[in-house]
Amino acid sequence: MGEAALAQQAEAWLAYLEAARRASGHTLAAYRRDLRLLQALLAERGVTELVSADTLALRQAVSALHRRGLAPRSIQRFLSACRGLFAYMIGQGLMSANPALGVQAPRGARTLPKVLDVDQAARLLDAEPRSEESLRDKAIMELFYSSGLRLSELCGLDISALDLNEALVTVTGKGNRTRTLPVGRQALAALREWLQLRRQWPRAAHCPALFVSRRGTRLGTRAVQVRLAQHARENGLPQHLHPHMLRHSFASHLLESSSDLRAVQELLGHANLSTTQVYTHLDFQHLAKVYDAAHPRAGRRREETPE
Repeated sequence: MGEAALAQQAEAWLAYLEAARRASGHTLAAYRRDLRLLQALLAERGVTELVSADTLALRQAVSALHRRGLAPRSIQRFLSACRGLFAYMIGQGLMSANPALGVQAPRGARTLPKVLDVDQAARLLDAEPRSEESLRDKAIMELFYSSGLRLSELCGLDISALDLNEALVTVTGKGNRTRTLPVGRQALAALREWLQLRRQWPRAAHCPALFVSRRGTRLGTRAVQVRLAQHARENGLPQHLHPHMLRHSFASHLLESSSDLRAVQELLGHANLSTTQVYTHLDFQHLAKVYDAAHPRAGRRREETPE
């Protein structure tokens, strides 16, 4: 199995992921890059047949990526692509064992997601809209913060997914999984205002999307990213605002108030609880700051020096 055969098997597996697993275009593109990288790394080590790849070759490939400075999360995704391809080939009767199963990515420092504090979120969301587009954007930000949507989920919403009477929205997330989420009171008010304005945009009438441009086309992910960053600058927020920051803020603020990790997992649509647990670290950071500021002996220990 030479280079052409490897590429053929990779494309067959990616086609399977798209058809059977409903993998997103972003995931498929990332895996395609990873498998091209696998091919190059194996060739550097004289492995020209994919079926000849063994655990040692995979460990050497991971070491090479680590030396090049590739982030641990990127190496984990690379290994995920390798495991998936080899598993597919085993299912096709082309291999008998998966050489990537015993290989792990190097551990990196766990980076915590950046969040807005409650006051910053209020400053952003309570700002008066300055234009019709900003009224639409207010509804977008309220929905992000109210229901913890991913960017792709929000941009993929149709009007039919929104139930204003029951205060619910149904979204399709990763792995084509759907979940129904509550929509808060202020988000509902912003959405009603937007839908009233939307009816006045003549080109929007024939588009099923909840959020559209003046041209009547579904609002894309890049447009949402740009608009949110602009609103943050206009309202004096110190950091760059991206959509996922509102999702992180939703999760962190909800967890601070409720401490119900399982509920937050369901609302976020996380398949694994470990993914949600990062927000417990954020909550602990908040508690540590309160402790340092309030405990009568916490600050004193830092100020005292040995005689």
